[in-house]
Amino acid sequence: MNTRKVLLVALAAISLLATACVSNAQRFQPGTYEGLGQGHGGELKVAVTVSKEKILDIKVLSMQETAYMGDAAIETLTQRMLAANSADVDTISGATEASNGFIAAVKDALAKAGFVAGKPKTAAATRLSPPPRSCDVIVIGGGGAGLSAAHAAVAKGARVVLFEKMGVLGGNTIRATGGMNAAGTPVQTAKGIKDSADLFFQDTMKGGYNRNNPELVRTLAENSAKSVAWITEMGGDLSDVGRLAGASVDRAHRPAGGAKVGPEIIKTLANKAKQDSGLSIFTDAEVISLLTSKKGAVTGVAVRIGGREYRVSAKAVVLATGGFGANNEMAAKYNPSLRGFATTNHPGATGDGILMAQAVGAALVDMDQIQTHPTFAPDGNEMVTEAVRGNGAILVNKAGLRFVDELATRDVVSAKILEQENKIAYLVFDTSVRKSLSAIEGYIKAGFVLQAETPAALAALMGGDPATLTSTIERYNRFVASRKDADFNRADMPRALSQGPYYAIKVIPAIHHTMGGVRINTSAQVLREDGSSIPGLFAAGEVTGGVHGGNRLGGNALADIVTFGRIAGENAAALAMK
Repeated sequence: MNTRKVLLVALAAISLLATACVSNAQRFQPGTYEGLGQGHGGELKVAVTVSKEKILDIKVLSMQETAYMGDAAIETLTQRMLAANSADVDTISGATEASNGFIAAVKDALAKAGFVAGKPKTAAATRLSPPPRSCDVIVIGGGGAGLSAAHAAVAKGARVVLFEKMGVLGGNTIRATGGMNAAGTPVQTAKGIKDSADLFFQDTMKGGYNRNNPELVRTLAENSAKSVAWITEMGGDLSDVGRLAGASVDRAHRPAGGAKVGPEIIKTLANKAKQDSGLSIFTDAEVISLLTSKKGAVTGVAVRIGGREYRVSAKAVVLATGGFGANNEMAAKYNPSLRGFATTNHPGATGDGILMAQAVGAALVDMDQIQTHPTFAPDGNEMVTEAVRGNGAILVNKAGLRFVDELATRDVVSAKILEQENKIAYLVFDTSVRKSLSAIEGYIKAGFVLQAETPAALAALMGGDPATLTSTIERYNRFVASRKDADFNRADMPRALSQGPYYAIKVIPAIHHTMGGVRINTSAQVLREDGSSIPGLFAAGEVTGGVHGGNRLGGNALADIVTFGRIAGENAAALAMK
């Protein structure tokens, strides 16, 4: 090759290299671009600001995701995207639909900025800090029970480490919608509601068919008002009160306007966690076993974080891992009739904690007592709060006929739905019910609520008989006026259904709550078969059994997790600080 040809080849190579450098440097047309994605609750809209080569900022303009859980997941994803300068990041476990919707929205915005995605590349992995080798108290689980235990232990002076296996805090608590039961609160007094710990106790024992451990129920009832006060003192809004099935009076405390209570509790506890200098929280941290001494005392945990295993020692461990409602194989093992059922539970509710406790000698109780929630909306993959019925909705079958007292216990209502055609029912309500409960707005925005101006038109959308549904609603309204349900003896009928538009939600029963779990005493100590306690091991929430017996009343789970979470945390700290 002569000198001229060599020079031409070299110049061509330099030109190509320069073009490539410019291409790599200028990934975007600078500016701010909007993008859309579809999350769990509906459309998610973002604004992404870019320079020629970098993602500078990501803001959420609108979304319908579960409060706090969606916020926390999106905050984490935003940090990952900015660090990686890419939208190709992993989803957050426990918030997959929200994660996918957010990632899709950001990618949509980047496409408008002129970025053409090639083969997706895995973003640089986030460097995870290892946990400390030791602490005073370990809490396993970052739902309502675990966070309550952690705060209670920190308040007693303990150094606490909390491990949550999912990518966000919240567990099943964040999905709770109806309310937190408590008796004798200032909110009730202000509304003229006469309630007592004794009545709470009686309702709970009756609702659980007297299979409950009465000592645990008494502890729950007598401390419930303190638990509401505790959340309120942290800044939580539990200023509204309504009635859920099985309660004799209104005692389900919830945010103003009837908003979803679970996200409010988790948001409150998570915000408090930011102020607790004695509390360290690790997400995406799966505890795989409990560590014990030669004498059988629990002395710590083995935990897997970022693919590595660590051993962390502690003077006390609180088990708050939740139940096994998302583990259909385990549920069907104890109740074969539930095989193949849908679930309202978050994906992490797989019974890990129960198995770990059993491995160190814990006794189990009521494992076959598994509750289905009667109003799971399959079209929206979401549980519809019992408060919709509590505020006046009725249940009808496809033909448009009522078939049950809507405020009967969950097991009774679920069984009656399964007797109907196609094993489905419809929640039917009017505009007055919609206005009474802000949680309904989320269902409507998610797109699984039928709406029509008249009962007849609504029946047509349901595929039922217009005349039958019209007649059913008219008959029910007469019962409201006379204050007597001559068909099913429903005790509380707060309003007539007479204000259009009218609404319907198709519902089916789904596995909701596992009443069984590890056996505990009133100090939240985990017990062996012989009744002795396992030194160093405490438990609270759905991982335990005995509180709810054969059926859990709506609103009692939140009272349970906060009340026994506090007891577990305080007693764990007391042991650790000796």
